[in-house]
Amino acid sequence: MKYTNGGVCAAKGFKASGVYCGIKKSNSPTHKNDLGMIVSDVPCAAAAVYTTNKVKGAPIIVTKKNLKKTGGVARAVIVNSKNANTCNADGEEKAEKMCSLAANALGIKSEEIIVASTGVIGQILPIEPIEAGIKPLVDGLSYTGNEAAATAIMTTDTIKKEYAVEFEIGGVKCKIGGMAKGSGMIHPNMATTLNFITTDAAIEKSALQEALNDIVKITYNCLSIDGDTSTNDMVALMANGLAQNEEIKSGSVEFVLFKSALYEVMMHLTRMLAKDGEGASKLIECVCKGAPSQDDAITVAKSVIGSTLFKCAIFGEDANWGRILCAVGYADAEFDINKVDVDLKSEYGEIAVCRSGAGVEFSEEKAAEILKSDEIFVLINLHAGEAKATAWGCDLTYDYVKINGDYRT
Repeated sequence: MKYTNGGVCAAKGFKASGVYCGIKKSNSPTHKNDLGMIVSDVPCAAAAVYTTNKVKGAPIIVTKKNLKKTGGVARAVIVNSKNANTCNADGEEKAEKMCSLAANALGIKSEEIIVASTGVIGQILPIEPIEAGIKPLVDGLSYTGNEAAATAIMTTDTIKKEYAVEFEIGGVKCKIGGMAKGSGMIHPNMATTLNFITTDAAIEKSALQEALNDIVKITYNCLSIDGDTSTNDMVALMANGLAQNEEIKSGSVEFVLFKSALYEVMMHLTRMLAKDGEGASKLIECVCKGAPSQDDAITVAKSVIGSTLFKCAIFGEDANWGRILCAVGYADAEFDINKVDVDLKSEYGEIAVCRSGAGVEFSEEKAAEILKSDEIFVLINLHAGEAKATAWGCDLTYDYVKINGDYRT
C-alpha cells in the first residue's frame, strides 16, 4: 500500500468540480468555492453513515431516502458550504431540488444523487445561486478536479483535507481516495463531519457498508474538537468497480486488505481534521493500550482528548498530568486506576509522568520542551488486557472563542 495523489479523483472513473456560486455573499474579490460535485462514470455501490444528533439536516433525510430507493446505488455527490439547510420548513424541498438540478445536468436519475450541506444552521438556503452554479459546476468536471471540490466544502477550515492510497487486491491495482471538511462542532458518534470517499475496487454492497461502519468506529468516532455533535455529519463511500478486481466479499482476505486501505485514508483524514480544529495550535493524539477491550480503550482515549481542562493545559504547554488521570478516571471503562501509566511524547522526546496511578518525579524543563511541539502524543497503559485504540483532538485556544463568538457574522 502506498500514498497517491488525487483525493476523490485518485480512483479510476471519478470526476470532481467546485465553483463559487454565491451562497454566502462576500465583499472580498476572491471567494472560496461553495458548491462541489463528485461524479462516477458508472453506477456505484454506495454506503453511508450519518449523524446521531436528533436534529438532522434536510440533506441527510433526502440522501437516506435516495439510497433506499436505489438499493444502495449512487452516481454523484452534490454538496454546498456556507449554509447547513437544517431546521428549515423548506429544507427537504431545497435538498431535493439540488438533487434534481444535478441529475438533469448530468443526465441521471435524481435518486442517484447523494446531497450534503454544511454551514450555518437555521438560515434558509437560497436555491437561486445553486441553480445558476450548476452549469459551470458540471462543465468544470474533471478527472483532476479533486482540489476544487475539496475547497468547496470548507467552512472555518484553514486547509483542504484530502488523502488517497493505492493497494492491490488479487494482483489488481485499486485506489481509495477521500476528502473531508471540519474544524468545529466535531464530536462524532457513529457519524462524522462531511467526508466523501471513492474507490474503484469492486466490493459487495453489504461488505462496503460493513467496512465503513467498522473503520468509522476507530477513526472518525475517535475524534473530538469541542464536544458538539453536528446536525449534518455524513460520510459517504462510493465504489464503482472499474479496477475490475474480483468482487470483494465480507470475511475474505481481500476484505481485510480493503479495510486496511480504507483505514489508512480515513485515519489520515481524521488527523487532518483534528489538527485543523478551530483555533487549534496543537494536535493531540492519545493512544490507550493494555485495555480489556477495544471499546474500553476507545472510551478512555476519547475521554482524555475531550477534556476541556487538559486541552487548555496543552495550549499552555503545561504538563498537568493530573488532568489526564482525572479524565481517565471518569471514563466508563473497566480497569484498576492503581495500575495506570501515563507518558507524554513529541518529536522532542518522551517523558513518564505517572506510574501505577501516581505521579513520578520528572523534569519540568524537559516536559516543557516536549510540549512545544505542534503534535503531542499521550501514551496510556491500563495494564488490564491486550486491546488498544487511538483518539485524536486538539488544544483549546483563545481563537476558538473568537471564531465561535461571531460565527454567523
